[in-house]
Amino acid sequence: MVSVHCKDISVRKVECDITEESIASMMDGWVAYKRAEYVVLNHGDQYAVVRLSKSSDGDLFRDVTDYEIISLPDDTVYVERPDMDVINVPALARLQCEYPGKAVVVRGLFSHLGFVKDLEPMRLRIVDCVPPRPSKMSYLVNLALASGYISKPIVVEEVDIDLSEISKEAETAEVMFPCEVSGTSSDRPYCFLDQVPDVEGRDLTLVGCRLSKRIFSEEYHRDVPFINICPRDRVPDDGVTTIVKCCRVKEGHEKDGNVVMVPWGATVPEIVDALNDVFGDA
Repeated sequence: MVSVHCKDISVRKVECDITEESIASMMDGWVAYKRAEYVVLNHGDQYAVVRLSKSSDGDLFRDVTDYEIISLPDDTVYVERPDMDVINVPALARLQCEYPGKAVVVRGLFSHLGFVKDLEPMRLRIVDCVPPRPSKMSYLVNLALASGYISKPIVVEEVDIDLSEISKEAETAEVMFPCEVSGTSSDRPYCFLDQVPDVEGRDLTLVGCRLSKRIFSEEYHRDVPFINICPRDRVPDDGVTTIVKCCRVKEGHEKDGNVVMVPWGATVPEIVDALNDVFGDA
């Protein structure tokens, strides 16, 4: 259950403790704005949320004919998040995760008020290489979730493939990474494939994806010890919906079971389309 912002919520400060009995007394003869589906009651640090049923008669204000208590003070939390869009469902899902089992009344961006209760988050795992940090995939996904074009309660889990850490697995004196611009380093001598260094007689391991291995073979006409850091190949086989970049995808996105793949140079619209597709039937 997710409410939208102020146009559907009435806020009323009351002069007594908020209980089932006091709410019943308040609702007797209550009149509400025709658009108000809920009322948030407030007394001191007490908050409660009530759903309203109204008469079909009347213009701007209508008689309340029935009500349902959504939450009482013991299970209602009030928070202020000045930078939060209170109609953004992924943002509300993250908020719900902070207060499981509670109704959360939130005052957010532009002082708009919203609330969330019993929202079941949908888990999305992001697998990507670092550095740089944050990973590009994480950055793009978070932009997509903030865009307003995704209405699923998606909550992300970031799994970083740290190239510097992985390079420690190499059994050679040196390591080679695919691209200098990433800023990757190692605790042993290292070089970058895109700089086409002279590797004659050097004992090194390539820490990269399958494409970089092909490029190495084309450039140096020999094989090389290889540690595969391809995000697609490192997705656990556990059924969790996962998004990765893949150099084999040229535009748009592709799905393989629970994994959705976007181009290495993916844009935010492509991420939006991919997530709406992979979560579309959920």
